[in-house]
Amino acid sequence: MADAAQVEAYLRAHPRFLADNPDLYRALLPPERVHGTELADHMAAMLAAERAHANAMAAQANSVLSAGRAAAGLTARVQEAVLALMHCPRAGVADCIASELPALLAVDAMTLCAEAEWHGARLVPKGFVCSLLGSRIVMFGAECVETATLHGEAMLLARHEALIRLPGSGPPALLALASRDAATLDPAQGSGPLAFLGRVVAVALGR
Repeated sequence: MADAAQVEAYLRAHPRFLADNPDLYRALLPPERVHGTELADHMAAMLAAERAHANAMAAQANSVLSAGRAAAGLTARVQEAVLALMHCPRAGVADCIASELPALLAVDAMTLCAEAEWHGARLVPKGFVCSLLGSRIVMFGAECVETATLHGEAMLLARHEALIRLPGSGPPALLALASRDAATLDPAQGSGPLAFLGRVVAVALGR
């Protein structure tokens, strides 16, 4: 480990070392008094480094809080959607998904898609669900290449999407949500509430 004399000698031989490594100012104690321009600049640099660190931490905290609020909002919307499904007969689930749930979830369109004629779902090709989702339960995306197949006439609204696989027996099926607003289907909100919605829809359809 270098002693004080070696550190001093190195800094004198490399006068731009601290200027080129401003993050080190946060590890240094400021001088107790300011004597002359050079020490004043040294203290100013230390204060600037500390302010930059504080601003970065504040921005990170705000991001976490915003994501938390958004997730809480999505959870509340999913709860309202679940209540609507609870009052819907099995034969009307597809209509409820298309007509009632979009407003409750704050999206522009929502479609039930299946790989067979099934409960009024939009028919999609064999292997379609797996080709899009793979092993995932929920997938967020923007302008999916299969927009027309998923959304039909609502395809122009699908600037941002979320796809939810339905669990259980029966033909492979998914829910396709479309929105013009990126914040509504922001992946930062988490996939948990949407995965739960998929489970509830599956139960409503008797899967």
